[in-house]
Amino acid sequence: MTDHGIALPAFRLHVVPAVVALASPTWQREVWLDRDRFEDLGYTVHVLFDDFCDADDPQRSLGYSLRTEEEVELMARLGAAYGTVQAAVGAGAPGEAYLDSPDWPAVVAAAARLAQVMVANDLAALQHLHEAGHRWPPGTGIAPHEAEDRDAASRSGRGPGSCDR
Repeated sequence: MTDHGIALPAFRLHVVPAVVALASPTWQREVWLDRDRFEDLGYTVHVLFDDFCDADDPQRSLGYSLRTEEEVELMARLGAAYGTVQAAVGAGAPGEAYLDSPDWPAVVAAAARLAQVMVANDLAALQHLHEAGHRWPPGTGIAPHEAEDRDAASRSGRGPGSCDR
């Protein structure tokens, strides 16, 4: 797997939650169908098809909001599954019509697989940054867990890695 990196990480910060929302029928019913909430199916569709990616042609998003060819392929599958539902219920149909479509489970399944891959890829990228010496917060030279370990060891009089038996 080649990780092409992300030129527009802020885009990905919108894409990943949108994919996760499409993977969660409970979220869809509790949030999208609640008129008092901002997020709905339309918002999610705009994120994935118009604003931060193009699920109909995701290859163009490789290296911008998508990390790998696998993500591109899975996003295309998600776009196709959504397109099937949209063709069946009509573009102007309310969100509930989409969720009630017999083809909607294919959208949820495609989104679930994509969400799994995207999160795993982000965790792998984070691990590579850590292994390359990047620490948080910037400028400290240490990771937060390393600072906590160091502080706990100094309070107990033990060095890191020592244990009482």
